[in-house]
Amino acid sequence: MIHQTLPATSVKRAELLAAFSYALDITEGQPTGHSLRSCWIGSQIGLTIGLPLREQGELYYSVLLKDLGCSSNAARICELYKTDDLAFKNGYKTVGTSLAATLHFVFSRTARGHRFTERAAAVGNILRNGREIAQEMILSRCTRGADIARMLRFPAAVCDAIYHLDEHWDGSGRPDHLRGDAIPLYSQIALLAQVVDVFHAHAGPQAALDEAARRSGVWFDPGVVTALTSAAAEPNFWDMLTSPVLEARVVRMAPAEEGEAVDDDYLDAIAAAFGQVVDAKSPFTAGHSARVAELTGRIGGKLGVEQARTRWLQRAAFLHDVGKLGVSSSILEKPAQLDDAEWVTMRDHASHTRAILSRIGALADFADIAAAHHERIDGKGYPLGLAEHQISRETRIITICDYYDALTADRPYRKALPIEEALRIIGGEVGSAIDQDCFHALKASI
Repeated sequence: MIHQTLPATSVKRAELLAAFSYALDITEGQPTGHSLRSCWIGSQIGLTIGLPLREQGELYYSVLLKDLGCSSNAARICELYKTDDLAFKNGYKTVGTSLAATLHFVFSRTARGHRFTERAAAVGNILRNGREIAQEMILSRCTRGADIARMLRFPAAVCDAIYHLDEHWDGSGRPDHLRGDAIPLYSQIALLAQVVDVFHAHAGPQAALDEAARRSGVWFDPGVVTALTSAAAEPNFWDMLTSPVLEARVVRMAPAEEGEAVDDDYLDAIAAAFGQVVDAKSPFTAGHSARVAELTGRIGGKLGVEQARTRWLQRAAFLHDVGKLGVSSSILEKPAQLDDAEWVTMRDHASHTRAILSRIGALADFADIAAAHHERIDGKGYPLGLAEHQISRETRIITICDYYDALTADRPYRKALPIEEALRIIGGEVGSAIDQDCFHALKASI
């Protein structure tokens, strides 16, 4: 099959990022479409307040991409609370604002199913260091989110809004304990939209409005909550949250000046940025996607892949592990052999990669290429068990680059291997898991 580099005029930024927002939803443990629904809610609040057109555009992307940094605390949650980060995040968002409710949730979830001594140690650590732990995790999330927004070329107002997402009106939020109007308006609206969507999904429209009212003057500016109430009274406000056309409607809502065509340089930036979202999921994968993409480019050149095609392939390499955002860090970080159920979940990341990339029009043509990087020449790979003739050369390149980087980097269960040892192991897989031409190109490239 012949693939073409996507023309710059065929996709808009809002369309691309709206589709990518599903990847943020799964790593935040939220139901599919959470970011889109939050964007709809926040945009309606902005319209009710009467924001100028430029500010509506900044608000739009501040809310849509509010969770850009959400993967950065996943491993830490598993380490501290000894639990599934996805389930923990999902449940925590429905906890009330009282200290008692927060403590009950945290202690009921911490090290559940572990031995008493392990659970006691984990709970004791949280009791002693709770404030420092919260500050550390929120600062990590907010800093990473703002940094990735800058990679995506958003203005300072959007980056600052993402950084200050978790600030509260009364000064009790983080990371900077801002109070009142010192909190960026986009941050206030984004957090309110998040709470409304979570409680709407949990218990319906009235529950969402009641929760917003309870947090008025504590988490939220009362005036912004009043604007929410007015917006929510408009026809279709709640119906749109469950509509099958939500994504299309949100994409059409993007302000005209924000709907510029995406060129190849921006597609590269998108791939690199979301590669960072993926790699932030685990300290053991820091830089993995970028290294695989860089090595993919070198091997592609050795094998005579044309420059435009190599550029396209490097985007696929940046995003080959995007499906890992849907895998709990308790599995990704496990220092021992996975059990059967955990291994099934881990293998599912390849299918998640295909599902995520398939919905992104500008990148859908390499969904199958990226998702097949664990297929094998002997047909014993996953997720589909493809036969040799069904595995493209592009996939074979990403496969060997992923394999090489995994061997030469630290993992939870072992230290990084020397280059010579890694090549020896990979060489032993030639003809069964690894393509021979790709192996020769790998050796020539490093």
